[in-house]
Amino acid sequence: MSMSNPQVQPMALEDLVVLDLADEKGMYVGKMLADMGARVTLVEPLAGHPARHIGPFYQDKPDYNNSLLFWYHSTNKESITLDITTTKGAQLLKEMVKKADVVLESFQPGYLDSLGLGYEALSAINPRLIMTSVTPFGQTGPYRDLKGSDLVSMAMGGPMASSGYDHIPDAPPMRCDGWIGYATGCNFGAIGTMTAVVYRDMTGQGQWVDVSIHEALSCTTEAAMPNWFFDRKVPIRQTGRHHGLTPTPSTQFVSADGKLINGFDIPPRSLDRWNRLVAWMDEKEMAEGLKDDKYRELITQGVRQGPEMDFLRERITAFIASQTADEIYHGGQKIRLAWAVIRSPEENLDDEHFRDDRGFFPEVEHPELQKSFAYPGAPAIFSRTPWRMRRRAPLLGEDNDKVFSEEMGLSREEIVMLRESRVV
Repeated sequence: MSMSNPQVQPMALEDLVVLDLADEKGMYVGKMLADMGARVTLVEPLAGHPARHIGPFYQDKPDYNNSLLFWYHSTNKESITLDITTTKGAQLLKEMVKKADVVLESFQPGYLDSLGLGYEALSAINPRLIMTSVTPFGQTGPYRDLKGSDLVSMAMGGPMASSGYDHIPDAPPMRCDGWIGYATGCNFGAIGTMTAVVYRDMTGQGQWVDVSIHEALSCTTEAAMPNWFFDRKVPIRQTGRHHGLTPTPSTQFVSADGKLINGFDIPPRSLDRWNRLVAWMDEKEMAEGLKDDKYRELITQGVRQGPEMDFLRERITAFIASQTADEIYHGGQKIRLAWAVIRSPEENLDDEHFRDDRGFFPEVEHPELQKSFAYPGAPAIFSRTPWRMRRRAPLLGEDNDKVFSEEMGLSREEIVMLRESRVV
């Protein structure tokens, strides 16, 4: 798309300084801020960030610099190693807080307070400081001390109860993969952080942003909560489509080349789209029986069940099965039907819309490997303050000298002593 050179444009958050102490539960917040220009410094334990030890690993070689999960979630960040449980480590963190705008953390509630590093202690040092805490259940309430994981959050937050299969008898709830629970909490965490930044810029006052993944997920249960609140009814799980109070027909169809089509809006809900679909099917000599006026009346009336609807769906199913996935996908979209191919993540790597027009997969250099790799890119394109991939995820402790020596003024002898005493 046309825009001025993003390499010379300012980035939206380039004046924001962030200290990132969050583990895998909250690491996506730091990535979003860093990708929009913030200086985000990972404050890692000496053994490395927990995500460094989670696979898959580059070339299947477990190493704290090889985790692909860490690579993605740590783009544009810096890395220092610091044991904040030691007296000197806590002192160094407090020195860094003096110049920070935001601290991100995801420790168990009360843990940082036990080290003298909680919000009250740090805000006394820097009243403009914003601390964002991303935890399974938040800082207060009877659940605050419960242990959590993405699986626990998806289960207790509600989404899992609405996800699963209706074509398998007595199928249990299913959790979708990809750490969606953590990602949801982190999205709210980023929104909360930026809202606090705006307030701080207006008033000069920082604040504590308490993000509960449990509550964030409870905001995403779609129709489940309102149906229970108003009617005390529980929607049923349905394969590959919305849950519902009553069963609805499947939206997945098999094309001639064996691919799955997600055929939402079958039958079409508007007469215009119905007429277009019948005309398309008629071109392929497959509209037999569907040109009767009674079907137009049923579409106009919004009828979704009955023998006529069963016949209609049978004819459309046969039509989809007679065409390739691309023919059905593009043909359906052409007549304004929300139909699409169900793709694997790997297939999207070759999508010309992503790759060529949107530039969604930037190449990121890894100098130590003398290679570059395609990464998922910007979730949005900004015309004036662009997202930009400035550097790959940091190696463990890669920025220790820059931060401790050049910026904090520690002598070489002091750094050697800190290393020997296992502080850095």
